[in-house]
Amino acid sequence: MTAPRRIAVVGAGAAGLHTAEALRRAGYDGRLTLVGDEEEPPYDRPPLSKHLLSGQWQPDRLTLRDPRALDELRLDLRLGVRARRLDRRARTVHLADGREVPCDAVVIATGVRPRRLPGAGTPGDGTPPAGAHVLRTLADALALRADLCEGPRAGGRLLVVGGGLLGAEAAATAVGIGAEVTWLVSTDTPLAAVLGTETAALLTGLHRGHGVRIHRGTATGLLSRGGRATGVRLADGTDLAADTVLTAIGSEPATEWLADSGLGLDGGVVCDARCAAGPGVWAAGDAACWPDPRTGRHRRLEQRTNATEQALHVARNLLAGPDGTTEVYTPVPYLWTDQYGLRVQAFGSPGAADRFEPVDGSPEEHRFAAACVRDGRVVGAVGIASARALRGLRAQVAAHAPWPPEPA
Repeated sequence: MTAPRRIAVVGAGAAGLHTAEALRRAGYDGRLTLVGDEEEPPYDRPPLSKHLLSGQWQPDRLTLRDPRALDELRLDLRLGVRARRLDRRARTVHLADGREVPCDAVVIATGVRPRRLPGAGTPGDGTPPAGAHVLRTLADALALRADLCEGPRAGGRLLVVGGGLLGAEAAATAVGIGAEVTWLVSTDTPLAAVLGTETAALLTGLHRGHGVRIHRGTATGLLSRGGRATGVRLADGTDLAADTVLTAIGSEPATEWLADSGLGLDGGVVCDARCAAGPGVWAAGDAACWPDPRTGRHRRLEQRTNATEQALHVARNLLAGPDGTTEVYTPVPYLWTDQYGLRVQAFGSPGAADRFEPVDGSPEEHRFAAACVRDGRVVGAVGIASARALRGLRAQVAAHAPWPPEPA
C-alpha cells in the first residue's frame, strides 16, 4: 500500500516527537505536521518536578532535540496553537487559530491535563488565584519555583494535595529547597497502589525524616482571600492553611477537541490492540487507551517510557497500512521516581501484589530488588540501587511467570 502523503501528529510532547522521528527513520518522506499547544519546542516532562523545580536545571536542559535536529525532520511545525476539531470525513485537523491541516492519517498524542480543585481555576471558572498551582508544563514548574524561591513567600508553607508520584516528588524537592511542606494524602501509606506497600512505606518514612508533614484527608476545594490561595478545605470541614498550594490529584485525557469526531473516548482515545482508533487514526502516549493483552480490559499508561515505545509502535503500524503486517502493542510498564537521592524503578504493577519477594538486598539497606507476586504469579518488580537484579526480573513480569521460578 502507498504510504499516506500527509500525516498530522497532534501533540508535541515526547509521544508526538518520537512518532515523527520514527516515521522519518522508516523512510516516510511525505508532509509531516506536528501540532503543539505550547510555544516551546518538544521538551521532557519528568524533570519538571525534580531538577527544574529545585533550580539544578534551567529550561534549556529539558529540550528533547536541538533546533538542527528538528530541522532535519522537515516538519511543518505548528507550536503555540491548540487543535480544535478533527473532521475525519474531510481528513482535516482544525486549529484554534482558524487554520486547517489536511491529512491522510493522524496520530493523536495530546496527552493529559491536570485535574484541579473547585475554586482553582477550572475551565470556565476563570484565572486561578495567585499561589495556586498545578504541575504539567514548563510554565507551571517555573511559576511554582518562583513562588517557593522568590519574594516574601520564599521558604514558606507549601501544601501538596495528592498522594501520587508527582505529589511525592514535588514534596521531596520543595523541602530540599527550604519550603515548609505539608503533604495531603488519602491513605496511610501513599504510593502503595503504585509501588507496593514495602517500597511506599520506605519512601513515606523518608518524607517524614526530612521534615514533610503528612496529613491524611480529602480536599474538597481551594481557599483564597484577596486573590491569593490560602489553603484547602477538607471533607471533614477543617481547613489546612498554606502560602502556596500545589494540586497533584491526577489528570484526564486532553481529548475534548475530539468530542464530535466519532472516535471512542472512554477514559482516553479508545484503540484496538494495534493502537488504531479508527481508519487512518492512531493514538500514542498518555491519551491512548488500548486493550491489555492479558485481561482484554482497556488501559492507559501515563509513563514516559510508554510514550516513546508506543510512538515507535504506532509509526510502524501506520506505515504498514491495513494490508500490511501490523503488531499488537504489548508493553511491560516501567516507571521511575527520584526522591531524596534514591531512584526507585518498577516494572509491571507492584501495587497489585500480595507478596513481596526480595531477590537482592533489602528495603532497610535502601538497596534491593524484589519480585511482586499475586496468586503465585509475578505481576511486578521494584527496586532501588539494584538495577542488574531488577532487570533480571523484567522477563518474569512480562511472562506473568510463576513464583518461585520453575527450575530450568
